[in-house]
Amino acid sequence: MEQHRRYDNLNRLKKKIDELIQKENFVEACLKLKELWKDCPSLAVARFVSNRFTALQGHTELMPVRIAILRSYTLEPAVEILKAGAFASGLEPSVYIGEFNTYAQDIFDEGSELYGFKPDVVFLSVLTRSIAPSLWYDFSSLKKEEIEDSVGKVVTTLENLVRQFRSCSHAHLVIHTMDMPLIPCFGLADLKARPGQKGTIRRINQALSELATSHEGVHILDTNEMIASCGNLAWEDREKWITLRLPLTATALAVMADGWLRYLHPLMGRICKVLVCDLDNTLWGGVIGEDGFDGIQLGDEYPGAAYQALQRAILDLYNRGVILAICSKNNEEDAMEVIRKHPGMLLRPEHFAAQRINWNNKSRGIQEIAEELNIGTSALAFLDDNPNERELVCMQMPEITVIDLPDNPVEFELILRRQHVFERISLTEEDLNKGELYAQQLKHWELQRNTVTIEEYLQSLEMEMEIVSNSEKTLERVAQLTQKTNQFNMTTKRYSIQQIKKMVEDPGWSVFAFRIRDRLGDNGIVGVTIVSHKGEEFEIDTFLMSCRVIGRTVETAMLDIVVGEVIRQGVNRITGWIFPTKKNIPARDFYRKHGFSLVEEKEGAVRWELGLSDNKIECPQWIKVVKTEQERGDGRINNQ
Repeated sequence: MEQHRRYDNLNRLKKKIDELIQKENFVEACLKLKELWKDCPSLAVARFVSNRFTALQGHTELMPVRIAILRSYTLEPAVEILKAGAFASGLEPSVYIGEFNTYAQDIFDEGSELYGFKPDVVFLSVLTRSIAPSLWYDFSSLKKEEIEDSVGKVVTTLENLVRQFRSCSHAHLVIHTMDMPLIPCFGLADLKARPGQKGTIRRINQALSELATSHEGVHILDTNEMIASCGNLAWEDREKWITLRLPLTATALAVMADGWLRYLHPLMGRICKVLVCDLDNTLWGGVIGEDGFDGIQLGDEYPGAAYQALQRAILDLYNRGVILAICSKNNEEDAMEVIRKHPGMLLRPEHFAAQRINWNNKSRGIQEIAEELNIGTSALAFLDDNPNERELVCMQMPEITVIDLPDNPVEFELILRRQHVFERISLTEEDLNKGELYAQQLKHWELQRNTVTIEEYLQSLEMEMEIVSNSEKTLERVAQLTQKTNQFNMTTKRYSIQQIKKMVEDPGWSVFAFRIRDRLGDNGIVGVTIVSHKGEEFEIDTFLMSCRVIGRTVETAMLDIVVGEVIRQGVNRITGWIFPTKKNIPARDFYRKHGFSLVEEKEGAVRWELGLSDNKIECPQWIKVVKTEQERGDGRINNQ
């Protein structure tokens, strides 16, 4: 009966979606499609979701992503689920699937369809039984030296695959780890066997992890973690493996597609920078205005432990670099007393970069938080126990990620930890210190309010700009900024760290990274300029700046340094494009304000040129340039 009711509800929702598309109510149709996918992320629904999102193209803002899947077994059904999940996550996927068990040929052949497809991300999923059949099927009969020989051959094969791929493609490569047998050949004795079957496969996975660490843009997807989350017995379909070479159950296919999506979000920059939290019945149980300070549920014991577990997950996000904010309909004095003083609170006032605790509409509060933090609303996620508040925010701000919470607060923590929008492939110094950086931002706003003129405010900051040398950490941050910066970004070109490294090594490119410090603290690396140059043709390929320092004239100092280096090359002009987007409005007037002339318009993009014979770009007097490296590789343009 319950299954029949669920089936009817799905059909009604599908019918509603089609009606909304027919009426050209595209925003609500998109929201309903996402709701359908959240309710039933299955193969049966995947084709409907993908088909309807395709019908909505041009009416929704989707980020294109080219995905290649290389495999040693049948997994086409998982790809269908991946496509639907990608659409529902704001991505527009194009997928290439390598032929069955041809992954080595695909990678080693430089003229293969794989490289012709020009993927952004490649997933390589090879079963242990395919790449190391003797370790899977015949382990109990192998001698120790034969086991070592098999392990060495597998590791060497993987090393060669990674090296060849890295030399032929800038794409991210995500490699599945080797899967473990459900029951090892020695049974219980496997744990004590030297070597045991599972222990041997773990050694291969450890070598794979080290291989990924030593190559940029190579990542590991833990197959055995996916198996554990699904359940060993629910993972493999032995009959389908024998008949179709499809080893996965329907449940496992969905888990695998989710594992791919978990990587796609951070790799493509589809992440949230801010988590906006409700308070009553979200961060604590009960309503502070009714239950009082001592009556709310928050502590080590149930039910308060469920809310404390959620706070612990939020604190982990904060330490990962996610900015926290509060938007709650409440009495501010009562709510802040809990946050400041309640012994069960793990989150304190210093963890929150902004707050709106009042009785206004939450969409208004969220919009104000975005403006205060100078972050686009699409980079915000909203956490609220109240389904009515969630639905209203969805309708009024469809670009925001609204996290659906179940009725049982015990499940809140896991729901939050599973959100792909908070995943990060790696953490830079700026990520780890982001909470402190936004605490400094609050000091900046307070200082600005207390100074008479903008010039006095800027002079009082005592800003210092450093041109940062191109170390490993610097380039990682540069790549991250190209992927995440939207507002003050002239071209919004997205680059991986491996592409940035190629530019640094290429004499036809120069990469500048800028760090800003002031008397209130270190803002970290906040600016990037990438210049391409062939002979006397110098073009600004990328010019971007973190929203944290917008309004402090940092961009003028950056331009002055870049132009100064170009002039030293004896070049008399430099050009730069602006590709308008919905989000980069703050950047659009930059070149005009700095004396550039409009020379070309093409499909909405605008090309600007600055003659350098009478250069009028000057570094603002309140910014002091404290360091310029002299050696090649520091991000400056050098004589070639």
